[in-house]
Amino acid sequence: MLHWMTAKGPSKYDPAQERRAQEKADGRLSGVESGTLVATSMGWRPVEAITAGDMVLTFDAGMQMVTNVTRERLWTKDEPCPKAFWPLEIPAGALGNREALRLLANQSIMVESDAAEDMFGDPFSLLPANAFEGICGIERVPPQSDFEVVVLQFASEQIVFAKDGTLLFCPSSRDILDCVFETASDPLYTVLPFDQARTLAGSMQDEIQNTCRNAASREYEFAMA
Repeated sequence: MLHWMTAKGPSKYDPAQERRAQEKADGRLSGVESGTLVATSMGWRPVEAITAGDMVLTFDAGMQMVTNVTRERLWTKDEPCPKAFWPLEIPAGALGNREALRLLANQSIMVESDAAEDMFGDPFSLLPANAFEGICGIERVPPQSDFEVVVLQFASEQIVFAKDGTLLFCPSSRDILDCVFETASDPLYTVLPFDQARTLAGSMQDEIQNTCRNAASREYEFAMA
């Protein structure tokens, strides 16, 4: 899936680099906010309630077993959280989400768009959330001190379903070994480099505005019914 990006200079998820950055800064750059509902074999469950051995529905591989789960605070120091670690607030409808949500800056998400199909010949793209910053009301917001981040890992990289409609990238357990031994592995998914992701996000602006307007219109109609 998404191997068409290889010829266009993809950015492989680099767990070793991200872990080093997080260890230096005492914060999380990617993961899923606690409270997010994820599709599992037992229905929608809060991501923090999922444990190793549970089965989670994935985009390309059906039900897959979770091999590792980590839970950490977004920011672990007593001093204020730097803006670089603030999550992004995503208005309802902006990225296919049915309600407003928050995404960590480096959390990769899969989006479907006409712009991606025009640019790459495939409507699906994997982008870091921070590529959308400043577009159609998507902005960073200061986190609460108890903001918890959950990372689900599988035997291989997977995309999982959140109930709000977003498709979230999850790393593989193999990435833990990559962090230790700096080994290279052939990724199942590739993430667009930030410059290409930013270009695509800008090209999606009209689509995002239309979906946000449609979401607002549906909310208004529901309220008036």
